[in-house]
Amino acid sequence: MQKVLVARPIFPDVIKRLRQYFDVDANDGDALAPDALAARLADKDGAITMGDPVGAATLAAAPRLRVVSNMAVGFNNFDMAAFNAANVLGTNTPDVLNECTADFGWALMMAAARRVAESEHWLRAGHWQKWEYDGFLGTDIYGSTLGVIGMGRIGQAIARRARGFDMRVIYHNRSRVAPEIEAELNAEYVSKEALLARADHVMLVLPYTKENHHAIGAAELALMKPAATLTNIARGGIVDDAALAAALRERRIAAAGLDVFEGEPRVHPGLLEVPNVVLTPHIGSATEKTRRAMADLAADNLIAALGVGPRAGRPPNPINPDVIGKARA
Repeated sequence: MQKVLVARPIFPDVIKRLRQYFDVDANDGDALAPDALAARLADKDGAITMGDPVGAATLAAAPRLRVVSNMAVGFNNFDMAAFNAANVLGTNTPDVLNECTADFGWALMMAAARRVAESEHWLRAGHWQKWEYDGFLGTDIYGSTLGVIGMGRIGQAIARRARGFDMRVIYHNRSRVAPEIEAELNAEYVSKEALLARADHVMLVLPYTKENHHAIGAAELALMKPAATLTNIARGGIVDDAALAAALRERRIAAAGLDVFEGEPRVHPGLLEVPNVVLTPHIGSATEKTRRAMADLAADNLIAALGVGPRAGRPPNPINPDVIGKARA
C-alpha cells in the first residue's frame, strides 16, 4: 500500500477517506521543522502540506515522493524548479475559497477604514465616558475609489462587491484582464503608481513571487493618500512590514488591515505598537465550509495523482502538469 503524510492536523473524516487508499501518517501536532518533515517524508509516496516549505533538499531525502498536495491557493512554499527537476507533481486548491476570502478582505478593509478594532480596544479599556462628534472619525467606503492590485479570481470577487457600495474600481495586474471582465466589473486598468495615488482603499490580492517581494514598500506607501487604507489578504512579504509600521505610526496613511505577515507567525513588533491597524492570524479562508472544501480538494488531488480513486491519473489542480506520467528523476 502506498504511504502518504498529512503534515498538519486536518478534519478526521478526510483522514478516514485517505485511509481507504493509503497507509496514512497523520501529524496531529504542530508544524514540522524542516528536518522533521524531511524525515517523515523519507518513505512516502505523497503528502498533503499546508504551507510547509518543500525544496530540493526535502525532495532529495524522499526518493519515493511523487506528489505534494498543498491545501492552499498559493504555493510559494514549493520550490517549483526543484519539483520539475525531480518530476514531482505539486497541486493546490484554487477557486473553492474565492468568495470566502473576498468577504474577509472586505471585512478587514471596512474595519480598518472605520477604526473598528481601535475603538473596540479603547472601549474595553474603559475610556468611553461620553459621545463626541469627532470620536474615531474614519474613512468612507461608499462612493470612494477601490484599488485592487492582483485581478485574479479573488480580486475579481472583491471588485464585484464594490458595485453595492457605488465605488469606482481601478486595478493593476501583471496583465490586463479581458475587456468583458473589465466591463462586468466596471474596472479601469491603471499603473501601480497611479492606483496608489488615486485609491482611497488599496487591496492586495497578488501572488507572492520573488518579483513581488516588497511590492509595497516605503516608496509605494509614500504615493498613497494620507486618508487611504491598505489591506493585505495575499501573502506576507508582498508588503515591507517595517515600512508599513513606520507609515502607520507617522500617520502617512490612515490605517491598514493585515491577515498575512512577513515571517509569520512572527509579526513585526512595530505593527503591534500602532493602534491604526487591524491584525488577524491568516484566517482569510477560515469558514468551516471553505476549509472543508479545501481539505477535500487537497485529498482529491493526492488520491488522483497517486493513481487511485475515480479520477485516477487526473488530479483536478496540477501546478506543473508536464511532469504527470514521468518517472521520478
